[in-house]
Amino acid sequence: YPDSGPAVLILGLGNKEELTADSFRTASTSVVKHIAGAKLERVNVRITGLAQEAAMGRSFGEALGLLGWSGRDFLGTASDPDESVDLHVGVHEEEFMRGARTGLGLAEAANYARELVFTPPAQATPMYMAAQAQALADRFGLECRVVQGDELVAEKMAGISHVGMASDNPPCLIRLEYTPEGGSDLKPVVLIGKTITYDTGGLSIKGKTGMPGMKADKGGGCAVLGAMQAVADVIKPDFPVVALLPAAENSISGNAYRPDDVIRFRNGVTVEVTNTDAEGRLVLADALCWATDKEEPACIVDMATLTGGVVTALGSEYAGCFSSSDMMVADLEEAGRVSGEKVWRLPVDKAYRAMLKSPIADIVNSALGGKAHPVQGAVFLSHFVGEDIPWAHIDIAGVAVTKEALPMFKPGPTGFGVRLIADLLRGRPSVLPVDWQ
Repeated sequence: YPDSGPAVLILGLGNKEELTADSFRTASTSVVKHIAGAKLERVNVRITGLAQEAAMGRSFGEALGLLGWSGRDFLGTASDPDESVDLHVGVHEEEFMRGARTGLGLAEAANYARELVFTPPAQATPMYMAAQAQALADRFGLECRVVQGDELVAEKMAGISHVGMASDNPPCLIRLEYTPEGGSDLKPVVLIGKTITYDTGGLSIKGKTGMPGMKADKGGGCAVLGAMQAVADVIKPDFPVVALLPAAENSISGNAYRPDDVIRFRNGVTVEVTNTDAEGRLVLADALCWATDKEEPACIVDMATLTGGVVTALGSEYAGCFSSSDMMVADLEEAGRVSGEKVWRLPVDKAYRAMLKSPIADIVNSALGGKAHPVQGAVFLSHFVGEDIPWAHIDIAGVAVTKEALPMFKPGPTGFGVRLIADLLRGRPSVLPVDWQ
């Protein structure tokens, strides 16, 4: 192409009535892959007869940005050098261009999350994640606080402390806050992301085939950091957003927490540990307690690579969604339709609480046998959320990483959750008071 003069690529989009932003996003991937394969440096885009130009432009921008992620940061001299080129894209339609800029911004936020998930555990320790949060705060004018050491104990963050006590890399709770001008008196939307920087399973150790890839167990926290970039750089909502990342490395040593231990959480709930490989819910419980006690949240959304059971239930097409609020579920489902990051509601009924009863404490962290395991995880978390707070738990274990090439993703982390949360916030969650205009 570069040596043969200008070329024209025509993309047919089928039945106009059936075209959606999601299907246009998928169609755009074929164009972007063609551009990349030809190593083009300049592309002009013209759109004719296309409704919802801004939404379609956003889809094109997302495809362009997400397919541009290389995942080559850790290759060395034994690999072929990167042959990427700088691409300049011109768009003639103003609305399409505006949407494309939004899409690129969202893709950049998702790619930031993908880079963090991709980073090896010897580098991406809990304090590394704290440093990344501080750098994000410095870049976009957010507030950042890291709770660690004696302060973690003083704040009764017992789950984070116990899970992280076996590692030489100390645990912490990371807090980021976005506050719009004039919005400091409003209750925040609180985002919580499980940030287990590596998961050996602890004393309930994983097998040799179960441990590789566990650097991705921080996928929920990485998605929340990516969502905060999208909030500050792209979405800029008129209400505050707080992010909480409970960060720990679930390791093994003579100081490791054990099955049979009992942990007393900040809200007084006691938990008998039956499985140290069900650690994610322990650190999330701390963050949920913190959000309930200290943030006065309008609503809470947590994201976590929590259970293998959700992969069995839903595969890699949908994330599992558990919520106390029909409105939040409806908003998340709509955000999933717009972003292409789909969620499917599963029950979090109180009838399941009997499964978690402990003979010596209030509850166990995992009921033996694995029955309804994704539901167990969500029901466990429900013990740590104030009953009057709208809350949703999203289990992303099946969608945070792909092992095979997808239309927009090469094998590796997908950044799932960044664009979902961005669209949830763009649409203004229905649980927020209407007088916040």
